[in-house]
Amino acid sequence: MLSSGDKRGTMANMTIYVDVSSAVHTKAGIGRYAESLAKALLARQPGRVSLFYNRGRATQPPAGLGSVPRRTIRAGYKPWRMAVWLGHLGGLSFNRLVPGAELFHATEHLLPPLRGVPTVLTVHDMIFKLFPEHQKRLNYLYLNATMPLYCRKADAIITVSQSSKRDIVAHYGLDPAKVTVVYEAANPEFAPLLPGAIEEARRRYGLPDQFLIHVGTIEPRKNLTRLVEALQRLRDEGKAIPLVVVGGKGWLYDEFFRRLQGLDVRSDVHFSGYVPSADLPLLVGAATAAVMPSVYEGFGLPVLEAMGCGTPVACSNASSLPEIGGDAARYFDPYDVEAMALAIREVWIDPELRAEMRIRGLLQAGRFSWDRAAQETLAVYQPLLKGSQVRIDMVPAS
Repeated sequence: MLSSGDKRGTMANMTIYVDVSSAVHTKAGIGRYAESLAKALLARQPGRVSLFYNRGRATQPPAGLGSVPRRTIRAGYKPWRMAVWLGHLGGLSFNRLVPGAELFHATEHLLPPLRGVPTVLTVHDMIFKLFPEHQKRLNYLYLNATMPLYCRKADAIITVSQSSKRDIVAHYGLDPAKVTVVYEAANPEFAPLLPGAIEEARRRYGLPDQFLIHVGTIEPRKNLTRLVEALQRLRDEGKAIPLVVVGGKGWLYDEFFRRLQGLDVRSDVHFSGYVPSADLPLLVGAATAAVMPSVYEGFGLPVLEAMGCGTPVACSNASSLPEIGGDAARYFDPYDVEAMALAIREVWIDPELRAEMRIRGLLQAGRFSWDRAAQETLAVYQPLLKGSQVRIDMVPAS
């Protein structure tokens, strides 16, 4: 049974709802997107934006959003997804869950059925279509059945890179004009650290003096198996490079751990598990270099987060990553273990190269901001609000 209600705050007569369910339940990429975008929108439109989320077992909204007006439902993750899908198929309306809505922005791949309310859907990637073998079967079946419906029902679609836009348009035959690219950004906390903060991070987390860092959920598309094979090649050459993996276990990770146990580098790989968001910049900033060997990323936020900290990045040349890393990263073919090892070696052994990459990375990260993302998101909302009593005041992005 679904239940709904206000948790805190007073709703405006008309309001823009932003779904932050992913930020309530996970701190992975989509959760950080929902939380960061909501905060940036609230900074630009105070009193105009309200939150919506599925509480599930959670009792608290994302940090810093506790005083924001909101509507919530209490449902399990899977029951809520099924309810939304069946609501569309049955021609139902969920309008009672979002009273006074003038627009609803679904920030993950789930669009509730609403009548007479403009809707915006953020589609982060097409991983389930491009790499079905990397998905849990039930998740693949659900997304394969629902995403064409949700994309068709949404009045506008936002995605986070030109790479993702090409995939969405190609697979669903959408009018490209319906899909707008709005880039994500690193939070301001991802900035160069003072030496004392780095030493504190090393002490608290037991970090080596020099190490490579990977931030992301452990799942097949992150390509960690080839990464540890590349590190094994470097170890065989006499270069033992410690790797710190930040992020929890996702799915289909057994093969990776089996492969790791068969390699000598298993003693060089350290798993921090989940790290509080306040500490993540400390670990990233303390690293000698960051690596992102993914075979596919809708955006690749850890690349920008590392660059914001002044940490050099070696990453895959696939999907959106060259688009995000620009001329600041060292790239490699994610399927070529030797090329991956070569790129890591170049960054690891050359302090002058790392110094140059640090400067380029800071400049590249500075091209992205959540304020700009909020401004561009509001520009997507604007034509859908023509019948609204209150229009959005557009202010140039900083």
